[in-house]
Amino acid sequence: MSQKIAHVSYLKLDPTPHLVANECTSCGARFFDRRNACASCFATEFRAVDVPTEGEVSSFTIVALAAPGIPVPFVAATVKCGGTSVRGNIINVDPTPDKVKLGMKVKLTTFSLGADDDGLEAIGFGFEPA
Repeated sequence: MSQKIAHVSYLKLDPTPHLVANECTSCGARFFDRRNACASCFATEFRAVDVPTEGEVSSFTIVALAAPGIPVPFVAATVKCGGTSVRGNIINVDPTPDKVKLGMKVKLTTFSLGADDDGLEAIGFGFEPA
């Protein structure tokens, strides 16, 4: 029996894949990592909020040189999802300036990062053209 786990804690696989951010209850700033205090206003209360699964590319770079074993080229991007900035790769598209553009509409997608001998499969996320 295979089991799937998210590669990062803020990726939730069920009921459908989505990201969850920690939102400051004082100023509304959102963070994906654990915080003791808000980096914007220094408040200390947060709530979990679902991040929209669709957005648009606000910045990107085409990576041509990476560590050994990492296939290149690939597109690293910042995607605005309903006002939340999400860093992720743009996948399932040719990594060329002709195919990836600022303002491009994208949607969250998941993919397998591999499985261990017991069938435990790690799931990563990226964005693909909407």
